[in-house]
Amino acid sequence: MKDIYFAERQILRALPKMARAAQSKEPKAGFEKHREQTEGHVERLQEVFELVGRRAQGKTCEAIQGIIAEGEEIIEEFKGSAAIDAGLISSAQAVEQYDIARYGTLKTWAQTLGKKDVVALLDKTLQEETATNKTLSQLATTAANQKVAA
Repeated sequence: MKDIYFAERQILRALPKMARAAQSKEPKAGFEKHREQTEGHVERLQEVFELVGRRAQGKTCEAIQGIIAEGEEIIEEFKGSAAIDAGLISSAQAVEQYDIARYGTLKTWAQTLGKKDVVALLDKTLQEETATNKTLSQLATTAANQKVAA
């Protein structure tokens, strides 16, 4: 939980940069919406920490730092080009896949421990992360990737 708590807080810092860097309104709006969702994810994690009798605290996660660093490289390398939105979306999907893996694991562990209240909170976030990933895939295939190919 410390790992994903750290990750979500880092993601909160990265999403506004991604929204500013996006050229098209769809990815820009998507990043802004996901920031709002991520704020809710942090709040739910804080509730989970409370439910298990722990203080909400993050632990440095090099994996998410690497994924975010790749996103920052994309911003620098493709700034002003038609490829920026496709690159940002691919970076956001890497973040989503990471989140989906972590929340899925935590949910399974909570189920195993019989923590139904924790399972419900984690499942809600997992469903949101999965939906966001699906939206990003649709956005990539219907707009961003086609702009790059043109």
